[in-house]
Amino acid sequence: MPQTTDQQQADQQATDQQPAGRAAGGAVPPAAEEVVEIARDLIRIDTSNYGDGSGPGERAAAEHVMGLLDEVGLSAELLESDPGRASVVLRIPGQDRSRGALVVHGHLDVVPARAADWSVDPFAGEVRDGCLWGRGAVDMKGMDAMILSVVRQMTREGRTPPRDLVVAFTADEEAGSAKGAGFLVETRPDLFEGATEAISEVGGFSLDIAGQRCYLLQTAEKGIAWVRLVAHGRAGHGSQVNDDNAVTRLAGAVARIGAHRWPLELRPTVRAFLEGVQDVTGEPLDPEDFGALTEVLGTTANWVGATLRNTSNPTQLEAGYKHNVIPGTATALVDCRTLPGQGEHVLEVVRELAGPGVDVEVVHADTALETDLEGALPDAMVAALLAEDPGARVLPYCLSGGTDNKALARLGIRGFGFAPLQLPPELDFAGMFHGVDERVPTEALRFGTRVLDRLLRTC
Repeated sequence: MPQTTDQQQADQQATDQQPAGRAAGGAVPPAAEEVVEIARDLIRIDTSNYGDGSGPGERAAAEHVMGLLDEVGLSAELLESDPGRASVVLRIPGQDRSRGALVVHGHLDVVPARAADWSVDPFAGEVRDGCLWGRGAVDMKGMDAMILSVVRQMTREGRTPPRDLVVAFTADEEAGSAKGAGFLVETRPDLFEGATEAISEVGGFSLDIAGQRCYLLQTAEKGIAWVRLVAHGRAGHGSQVNDDNAVTRLAGAVARIGAHRWPLELRPTVRAFLEGVQDVTGEPLDPEDFGALTEVLGTTANWVGATLRNTSNPTQLEAGYKHNVIPGTATALVDCRTLPGQGEHVLEVVRELAGPGVDVEVVHADTALETDLEGALPDAMVAALLAEDPGARVLPYCLSGGTDNKALARLGIRGFGFAPLQLPPELDFAGMFHGVDERVPTEALRFGTRVLDRLLRTC
């Protein structure tokens, strides 16, 4: 476990004793001064999403968010898709209400964390070594805290944004959004009436490329096709000859799908990113050479490499109930991530690879998204970053995962990933997502809060 200095321990003790949203004497501090405390308190509310409805849900976190908003006079709406599966939405009227509204959103749920694997309690919200540690620090309670702190400051100052803001904190993003953003879009589209653009997670973070700090602004994200393979065969005694074994059939299907090499296909966003990297380094970059990508991009190459093609990764297997019984069925789960326009094609290939006797069932599917850096909002995002870090570069990139922007796209809302963070080059930021010892530098949260505040002044 990392060691802390006496000063760090004192800082942590002061943080623990100071409730979020209040400075000494009862005054509410500026956004950049309260963001860490808000993020810490959100991390301490366990909102683990196991994907089967068995987790604690988001209600407690949603109520905490409602309290922080109410404290500065903002009236939000709390909505539940199922008991405990809560989201929070409010609208802040802008100066020019004829313009399309901007949705600023984050999710309240997190993936589970096994405490035995961590150096710290994943739900303690500890501040040590200049970082805030805990599940959700980067995915995405840190960004939730940035949004809350900026909105609270804006309200305290009596500041009206240039256009309407729809601020949302959603449930269930980590399991496909059905109980959160998907539910809101399907049942309460009025909440997003007039919205044309949105910003959310996994964009605006910094990456060191050949000594040049670059910020990756997410303009695309891959689609999702989570499928279940169900292999059928003849049940029987484990000691007998069986040429119709469901487990054998499933194993072959899983091996073929997992080993399939999908062809390279550079989408416009990925091509623009690679060209930007080559412009920074002055060297040609072969996208098929993963070693070269890693040398230039570090662990971010894991994300970038996954956006060069479709992917299909087996993730779970289940078969049988006794060692000496051959089961009649065997199942596997496969996580497919698809490039824009490739969703149906990927499913066709997976069915072909699965072969006869194996059913391919779609458990959850969602579309890929792609836009560009053209327009007033992207210009404002770039300007907000460069105002805080004038010597930097901003590049578009594609996210290999997915966000709640997929749900909002059903309403015609153009989505971006913009959770700005200035990060030290040595931090394995890609590894923080769903990883052990997830953490974010406290100064990065403060930097992001200043950038977000600037954006919402100029959006």
